Amino acid sequence: MKIVIVGIGKVGRALAEYLSCEGHNVAVIDNRPGMVQHLAEELDVLGIEGNGAAYPVQQQARAGAADLVIAATDSDEVNMIACMTAKKLGAKNTIARVRTAEYEKQLRFMQQEMGLSLSINPERETARDIARILRFPAVAKVETFAKGRVELVEYHIPQESRLDGMALKDVAATLRVKVLVCAVRRGEQVVIPDGSYVLRAGDCISVTAKPQELESFFRALGVFRDHARNVMIVGAGRITRYLAEQLTQMKMRVRVLDRDEQRCIDMSEAVPPALVIHGDATDVHLLAEEGLDDSDAFVALTGLDELNIMLAMYARCHGVGCSVAKVNRNSFTELINKTGIVESTVSTSAVTVSRILQYVRAMENSTGGGVIALHRMVEGEVEALEFHIAEDSPLVGVPFKDLSFRQDLLVGCITRPNGEVIIPSGGDALQAGDSAVVITTLTGLRDVQDILA
Repeated sequence: MKIVIVGIGKVGRALAEYLSCEGHNVAVIDNRPGMVQHLAEELDVLGIEGNGAAYPVQQQARAGAADLVIAATDSDEVNMIACMTAKKLGAKNTIARVRTAEYEKQLRFMQQEMGLSLSINPERETARDIARILRFPAVAKVETFAKGRVELVEYHIPQESRLDGMALKDVAATLRVKVLVCAVRRGEQVVIPDGSYVLRAGDCISVTAKPQELESFFRALGVFRDHARNVMIVGAGRITRYLAEQLTQMKMRVRVLDRDEQRCIDMSEAVPPALVIHGDATDVHLLAEEGLDDSDAFVALTGLDELNIMLAMYARCHGVGCSVAKVNRNSFTELINKTGIVESTVSTSAVTVSRILQYVRAMENSTGGGVIALHRMVEGEVEALEFHIAEDSPLVGVPFKDLSFRQDLLVGCITRPNGEVIIPSGGDALQAGDSAVVITTLTGLRDVQDILA
């Protein structure tokens, strides 16, 4: 597909890298001198310097012939105008990153008039990811497939865990659960393991199963914690507003701390059920007075990565069951994942990239591919793809033991049309109407047949 990206900040750059590596014809537009040329040379994409909302600039990038135009600048207004211009030029689909809540509400009834295919609010999407983690506090990340029937979670194996030294082929029998460990990160290495792989403390594992089986898995490990009930959030920004709304609807008790008085007033008016406290979260006495020790979860959402990490570490040291930090710098995320100093991290840019890539795969599916959902795990090094199995698929009815799969890939689970979830073995086979979740370190899979060697 031909894809034009307007704005090459963190989101635009990551999208250009992923999409060009997958073989798409990518053009990038940005008005900052030097950046476009550098990225164009690095990724072998077409680079245009100029205002991405301007008609002549989009003409130069051939936006009118594009299958998709993605506007991801720092300005909501520029993004919306860029999408409108691209649509008038003839672009088939457009995506705008829109952060302002008022604009987002307007887009719901203006979307067709503007020719906008999709708008993404990074803060709202990030809040949803955090809420998902707080529902299942033992894990670092949760993704869902098959309309919620299957979950894929990331879990860091602690010291003295029952999993330390256990071969994967023994996990189900030892713990008496039906789960599949489908990816393991150990240090710098990420692998799709086989049954002989032996787990070690410090590994970050991706596990897939039905939600109730995952609960049994963590209960068997002695680390299961029910969803958080008392949540303390530091930082009264946009993410906090969306998160507080979701958590209060889930009957959680929410306390928000911020050092800016006006933000506290705005938050109190926007989410009345939440208790909003004006104060400095770096004051350990204030944290103690406001009930840090009684909190089930702690979420640090200030504008500073370093502060978020330090606060989440402090909360964890005080026995808070689940700590989440907003961290946008990739180098910090890598450090945290290697050391385990914070249980979970979220990044608005990573969430935005993931959602847009899901949309791109859905577009490919509409032109004959089979991907109906895509999630990136393990710092983007592992893809989890959900495929729909068509009636004429050559894989239908063939036992897995008789198929030759590509390396670095496995089928994590199968969901039958009646809702039955299967962790497959060699004797299982796909049926028409199934959905199959495939876990891989490969990129660019577009059809379920691509899993074959």
